[in-house]
Amino acid sequence: MELWLDQLLHWLALPQHGLSTVFVAAFVSATLLPLGSEPAVFGLIKLNPELFWSAIAVGTAGNTLGGMLTWWMGRGGRAAMGPQQASTSHLRALAWLEKLGPKACLLSWLPVVGDPLCAVAGWLKLPFWPCTFYMAIGKFLRYLCMSLALLWFFPQGVMA
Repeated sequence: MELWLDQLLHWLALPQHGLSTVFVAAFVSATLLPLGSEPAVFGLIKLNPELFWSAIAVGTAGNTLGGMLTWWMGRGGRAAMGPQQASTSHLRALAWLEKLGPKACLLSWLPVVGDPLCAVAGWLKLPFWPCTFYMAIGKFLRYLCMSLALLWFFPQGVMA
């Protein structure tokens, strides 16, 4: 485990590898796999403060593309499974999401429910490009707020 962490920190310290590492971590974490990309973004920013906006942009792009893939997985899942009977609570949740429409994807940044929300948007056949737009806004704001908060709480010396 320590060797893996040393390798990750080494890659994050190199701007040419750091941004690609952030992209891959952000992309994978936006699928239904349990992985957080915030440590990679924050690590890159701490080691290379001049890459603040680049790290935020690359993290947002990777996470949004992962959310788009999850949307398509939801759409494909609906086609593969066919009609299903749902419980009353599921029907209420689906009705709520249909009422909100693509704007519900603003919440795709939330832990635990955000990634499945993208899949449900695809399942419900909500319009792809508006969902992508709202996903990108939510994910950008998450990375920006999370990075600023972490820099506020850990202003120096964390990675030394």
